[in-house]
Amino acid sequence: MYGVNASSKPTLPEDNCVSTDPLLQPFTLKHLTLKNRIMTTSHEPAYPENGLPTQRYRAYHEERAKAGIALTMTAGSAVVSKDSPPAFNNVLAYRDEIVPWIQDLTDACHEHGCAVMIQLTHLGRRTTWNTGDWLPSVSSSHRSEPAHRAFPKQLEQWDIERIVADYADAAQRMQAGGMDGIELEAYGHLIDQFWSPLTNTLEDDYNGSLDNRLRFCMQVLSAIRERVGHSFIVGLRYTADEVDKGGLTAEDGYMIAQRLRDCGMVDFLNVIRGRIHTDAALTGVIPLQGMPGSPHLDFAGEVRRRVGMPTFHAAKISDVATARHAVANGLLDMVGMTRAHMADPHIVEKIINHREHDIRPCVGATYCLDRIYQGGEALCIHNAATGRELTMPHTIAVAAQRKKVVIVGSGPGGLEAARVAAARGHTVVVFEAAAQPGGQVRLSAQTPRRRDMMGIIDWRMSQCEAAGVTFRFNTWAEVGDVVSEQPDVVIVATGGLPHTELLECGNDLVISTWDILSRDEQPGDRVLIFDNAGDHAAMQAAELAAFAGSNVELMSADRQISPEIMGMNFVPYLRSLQDKNVTFTIARRLLSVVVQGNQLKAVVGTDYSDHQSCELYDQIVINNGTVPLDTVYFELKPLSINHGAVDYDALLAGQMQTLNKNQQGSFQLFRIGDAVSARNTHAAIYDALRLLKDI
Repeated sequence: MYGVNASSKPTLPEDNCVSTDPLLQPFTLKHLTLKNRIMTTSHEPAYPENGLPTQRYRAYHEERAKAGIALTMTAGSAVVSKDSPPAFNNVLAYRDEIVPWIQDLTDACHEHGCAVMIQLTHLGRRTTWNTGDWLPSVSSSHRSEPAHRAFPKQLEQWDIERIVADYADAAQRMQAGGMDGIELEAYGHLIDQFWSPLTNTLEDDYNGSLDNRLRFCMQVLSAIRERVGHSFIVGLRYTADEVDKGGLTAEDGYMIAQRLRDCGMVDFLNVIRGRIHTDAALTGVIPLQGMPGSPHLDFAGEVRRRVGMPTFHAAKISDVATARHAVANGLLDMVGMTRAHMADPHIVEKIINHREHDIRPCVGATYCLDRIYQGGEALCIHNAATGRELTMPHTIAVAAQRKKVVIVGSGPGGLEAARVAAARGHTVVVFEAAAQPGGQVRLSAQTPRRRDMMGIIDWRMSQCEAAGVTFRFNTWAEVGDVVSEQPDVVIVATGGLPHTELLECGNDLVISTWDILSRDEQPGDRVLIFDNAGDHAAMQAAELAAFAGSNVELMSADRQISPEIMGMNFVPYLRSLQDKNVTFTIARRLLSVVVQGNQLKAVVGTDYSDHQSCELYDQIVINNGTVPLDTVYFELKPLSINHGAVDYDALLAGQMQTLNKNQQGSFQLFRIGDAVSARNTHAAIYDALRLLKDI
């Protein structure tokens, strides 16, 4: 087992006491002893620079290592060949320059007793051809993957020989960089594209029987073993059941596992169930909020029972109780809590110290993955420090000077400001006009599938209450209320109100999506929802109206519906609306509304021509974001030291705000979140963290 520095090792609450917690028992994998049963499985947060895992990448994994995780599996996946261009800013394992960066990352994690492995792959058809070196994508058939739409070249023998060698080269680089092992990806990528009858149309020794379809995989394993030897750990993350007509069945998956065991070249299996070729299929493999938790855990356990190999698995295992059950009942040897560690990298430390109640919950919003698939970087919807470890703290330091901080508003931004200010040691008072905290998150959570969003609010309330934050609910804070608290700092986090002033005429005839979500208005018989923001509110309103029996038309002036929701989160909406009376209309803009009889006439145009048309509806709903609820901010500005101004240079450099524009001012004043402009939950929380961490 790796030695762990005393300075970084989470301490057990009782000296010389051996824990009986199943999650804290060591596990021996070949020669490697892992200090507990918790890992993060391979995932690509899209943090590389020029394909290399530089300082940001290292800091992200090191944060989890510091907190006691046993194994961090990096990359998802690192690509081994130049004709496997990165689909999500993947690590480029085919570059020799990667070795010192791998060594840096590995050494940093080893310093804290954490084992480090990396996932290697050739994406096959799961990428495109018009990035990187513009080489044609390749696969075991010409069939394209719907998610990436590239029609691959069907592999020739010289391609196979070249790619096999690329795998071996990449494995050797990882070994040279000090990695404890590697994992090959075989779900949706090239290796299992050979395996599956759905993606293999070759007519030679690589198709037909299962052994033929496994031939490429066995050649890759053999080449890797020849290069790195048999002491280096090599595993496979593989789909043991494609759950698709004509694809690999569970019985196929068991037989594949047995062959991988019997070949003597594979040390562990990481079990996946399903396919990832479409957004809809991907949500089956990686479920999101509103979907059942740990849906494939028992199946992974059956693979372990039948095959007897060390077995890893991760699929919405977001809570400690489920992870503990998985290990205690022999379903898994190592349990993956990957998204859970994006929400809270200190899970293991909190388990060790009996602080499970302090764990920041993963709410399943899947903002992390959706951002990657849209070409962004992985960010947690309510932990703004994740991925920003070089600039943002996961643990808040106590301030040198205690201050009085007054916060107006208890939505996600206001509560984060209160949490961070209290952790800094300040005295904190929060004013909230409503009877309960939550702001727009509480409104969003009114629909059953998004109910878990309240975890964002509930966790912060528990943290604030434990830190002694004072809440004044049912209080519409005015200037006198704020000033009477004699604050040193005032944070305005009042959010915004629906912005429906969008039309040439008829703004008084429409309602907002908030009216539908709050149930202040009941859906009409024929409902038009014009979505000019592209976020969840319009789709949620469409769902509520459709389930109430309305004939719904969801209209957007954009070339697609709800672009801010992104791919994975879009899937459950479409699933729920497929059999309802809902029409999607794109490239049409609502211009005006007038009364006609007992109905509303909508005048509809388009950004692409002068064409107009008219339709009759019973109800017209607008989703156009919010306008800041900022009255109290502007009333407080003349009384403030900084007149509400933010020193952006200091903010971005992680320094204190020291602007002094008013010698008679008695407090600093800032506003955050939608009180500034309509953005999203993550933006409001990030506003609060990066400002308050230095107050």
